[in-house]
Formats: sequence, structure tokens, C-alpha cells
Amino acid sequence: MNETWLSPLLDLLARGERLLDEYERRMPALPPVNDWQAQAYRWRSFDQRVALQPVLHPHTITLASLCNIDRQKELLVANTRQFVEGRLANNVLLTGSRGCGKSSLVKAAWNEFKAQGLRLIEVEKTHLTDLPDIVEQVAGRPERFILFCDDLSFEEGDWGYQALKTALDGSIAAPSANVLIYATSNRRHLVPEYFSENAQTRYEGGEIHFAEAIEEKVALSERFGLWLSFYGFDQNDYLNACRLWLGNFGIAEWHDETERAALQWAQGRGSRSGRVAWQFARDWVGKAG
Repeated sequence: MNETWLSPLLDLLARGERLLDEYERRMPALPPVNDWQAQAYRWRSFDQRVALQPVLHPHTITLASLCNIDRQKELLVANTRQFVEGRLANNVLLTGSRGCGKSSLVKAAWNEFKAQGLRLIEVEKTHLTDLPDIVEQVAGRPERFILFCDDLSFEEGDWGYQALKTALDGSIAAPSANVLIYATSNRRHLVPEYFSENAQTRYEGGEIHFAEAIEEKVALSERFGLWLSFYGFDQNDYLNACRLWLGNFGIAEWHDETERAALQWAQGRGSRSGRVAWQFARDWVGKAG
């Protein structure tokens, strides 16, 4: 039997094994296996791969720590309770003034119901195109998941815009019963609007027909079933927030000196909000030792 062909074949196989070994060595490391014991997660990239990363020290703000947003608090808690109890609930868009409690309210609602199986997944804007993958990973889990998209805004041609529209209710796949999307933004329509687009609006037969560009931008916000609006604090609201945060940090006394310092702090920041009140309280308590 002529075996002259065998040696070149063995050499070829050996070279192939070496190439495979080198390829595997250069491949990105596998992402960690999902830890379903955690209560909060981030969707993160790991060497060109993505996975749920447990948050070891989540921000555990409570509903009692938030003031001047009682109406918004009531509506979001009711919607979240329906969701946790297995009833129908809506995706939520929280919009309005910066620093007035939008993100804090989402985290506080999660903290209120996490003992009942509610989990929070933070998804950055750059990963919105991964929303179908996230939903697929958690769809078979017994827990309930809120996908938290914080401080959203889009520019023209942003792929994340279309991905979010599809994830809300535009996909051929039915929405997962154990997933809701809670998003915050400083603007209601999430995408910048231009005067030239309004100029294309037509008035025909007594009816207003908005330009297609405007209709497209409004369409994303309308896919959220519940809208919650937040407004800047007046002086009394701001001072109430300062008192509340000082109390949370262990200082119950409130004097004229404290009030003057709080007002000066807000004047220096150029705004009055819950965030500014929290920052003042941290500074005041820190200086007091």
C-alpha cells in the first residue's frame, strides 16, 4: 500500500491544530455566567461580548427619601405593584427638570418591591440595540425585570432610537410578560426637534397635519403607556428637601443659619432641586463632623 500521501496529511492536520490553538488563545474571554442571585444588574461588554453583570452595592434609596413628587410616586408605585403581582402594567417614561427625582424614583420603586422578586437591569444608551438579547435571557425567569434606561436622548440617525421603538411594541415577537422598560429623559420627545420640521406642518380643511418628521419623533414617546412629568422646585419645596435629607443623615435641628446656608448653596448652583438639596445636606453634615 502506497503511504506517501500520509505524511503530508499528518503535517496538515498538525498545522490545523496549531492554528486552532492560536485562534482560541486570541479569542476574547467568555463573559461570566449570569448570577441570578443578584437583585440588580448592568448590561456590560466583556471583550466584545455582553452579559448581565451583578451590581454588588446597589443604590438603595427609599420612597420616603423623596419629597415634592407625591403624585409621580403614587402612579409609579401603583404601576410597579401591578407588574410585580402579575397584572398588566405599562412601560414608563419619566421626563422633566434635571435633578428632581426621576432616576431616584425608579430606584426607590425597585427597592420597595425587590423582596417580592423585582429585579433591576441598567441598560446604557449604547446597548439599546441589545434589548432583544436581554429580554430573551430573562424571559424564562420567575423574577420580574425592569430594564432601566437612564437619561435618554437621541440624535438624528441614532440606531438606539429605532431599537427602543421596536423593543417597546414594534417587534414581531410579543412583549415578555416579566419585562418592563422604565426610561428617564430631560425632554419628552427624546429626539431634538427643529423649526424647519414644524414649518412643514400643513393646515388642510380645518385640520392640522403634522410633518412626518414630527410624527416620527412623537411616536417613540407614545409607545410608553405611562408618562410622568417632573418640575423644578420652588423655594419651599427645596428647603423641605434639605430638611428631609439632613434628617436622613442624622441632623434633626433646623436653624436660621441652616436655612441661609441652604439658600446660598442653591444660589451658587443656579438651581433648586432634590439633587441640589442632597448635595447641600452632604456638605453640611460633612462639615459638622
